[in-house]
Amino acid sequence: MKVIVGLGNPGKEYEKTRHNIGFRVIDEFGKENNFAGFKLSKKFNSLISEGKLDGEKIILAKPQTFMNLSGKSVKILYTAYKIQNTNLWVVHDDIDLPLGEIKIVKNRGAAGHKGVESIIKELKTKNFIRFRLG
Repeated sequence: MKVIVGLGNPGKEYEKTRHNIGFRVIDEFGKENNFAGFKLSKKFNSLISEGKLDGEKIILAKPQTFMNLSGKSVKILYTAYKIQNTNLWVVHDDIDLPLGEIKIVKNRGAAGHKGVESIIKELKTKNFIRFRLG
C-alpha cells in the first residue's frame, strides 16, 4: 500500500494557487486512474480517495489543515496505516524550481517549505519520498 499526500490549503480562495499544486496533482492522478471521489475523513482531517493501481492499494490524501500544519494529518495516516517510509509520497510546490520542473527526492530537509517541515517534525523523519514541483 502507498499513501500519496498532496499538500495545499483548503478553501476556494487557494484552489488555483501555485501553493496548491499538490492537491491538483493528486486530483488528476485519481481521475486518470478511476479512483473513488474524495470524501472528508474526520479521523484523518483530510479528503481521502482510494483505489488500486497494478493491484496495489493507493490512498490519496489532501490534508484539510492549512499547509503549515500538514504534518498533523499525515502523522495520523502514517500511524493508522503503519506506512513504511518508502510508501509515503508527498507532492508539493517548490518555488526554488523553475515552473514545470519536477524533482523527486528522499531523505532531504524541508528547504524552507513549511508543510514539509511540519511533516518532518511530526514523523520525526525526513526519510520519505517527495515530489517537488516548480
